[in-house]
Amino acid sequence: MDEGHIGVDESGKGDFFGPLVVAACFVGPEHLAELDGVKDSKKLTDKQSIGLAIRIKAVCPHSIIAIGPAKYNELYAKFKNLNSLLAWGHARAIENVLELQPSKMVISDQFAAGGAAVKRALYEKGKEIEFRSMVRAEADIAVAAASILARAEFLRRLQRLGEEFGVPLPKGATNVIPTGRVFVAKHGREALGNVAKLHFKTTQQVLAG
Repeated sequence: MDEGHIGVDESGKGDFFGPLVVAACFVGPEHLAELDGVKDSKKLTDKQSIGLAIRIKAVCPHSIIAIGPAKYNELYAKFKNLNSLLAWGHARAIENVLELQPSKMVISDQFAAGGAAVKRALYEKGKEIEFRSMVRAEADIAVAAASILARAEFLRRLQRLGEEFGVPLPKGATNVIPTGRVFVAKHGREALGNVAKLHFKTTQQVLAG
């Protein structure tokens, strides 16, 4: 950690409503004093994540890639696989940070075959960096910072989508069916792809109603 490294993480992967957000963040020794309280976003309240994200953005080189539901559904149809889509998003975010701040190492949480795919995508662009894919990577400060940036952006965009369509959209994937049915009743089946990830089994349950 002597010279710092990039952490990358995502939010919204398991949520029916809202975008998929990937964030990458460089943390060096010069940033640590400002990052007190930064830990895995799953251990923070939504309000804490949003507050910490403001502080992280102010001090750390970062990139946030937000893929809204309509674009997500289009890309998912193309990639046919969530891990390929995640790898693409991770590689884009990492590249953006590398343009702001050179780094020799990237740490990511482990997702099936994702590390290899991210490496391939980066190497195609000539980015020779060490890529570590770890279980429970959020224990790393740079990954924790990235997880907070991704979560805060997901929450902001989820709220904005709900306001845009006049239906408050909840987080999660199992408790969302009643909201999905309210949305379809109000806006029609065709509009569901503007707010939801259609490959989820939840879609069939919503439309069955």
